[in-house]
Amino acid sequence: MLKKEVMVKDIDRKYDHPLAEIVQIASQFKSEILLEYDKYRINAKSIMGIIAFNPSAGMNVTITADGNDEEDAVDALEKFLQCQ
Repeated sequence: MLKKEVMVKDIDRKYDHPLAEIVQIASQFKSEILLEYDKYRINAKSIMGIIAFNPSAGMNVTITADGNDEEDAVDALEKFLQCQ
């Protein structure tokens, strides 16, 4: 299991459909991927969860991945959330 905390940049300005893109990125990996903020913990592959979670600029989000490709999954989501 791999965890990493990242601060979300202004993804709404950089991407056309950031919430859908988070799900698309997470779905590329076999690992279980969760996003955590405050008391919320959601499956990054769930569009309904992402919509309810609504990551936005300034949030400190913890990305947790568990599986064979967990490192790649965390790296990809970190780059997306930080607009790299």
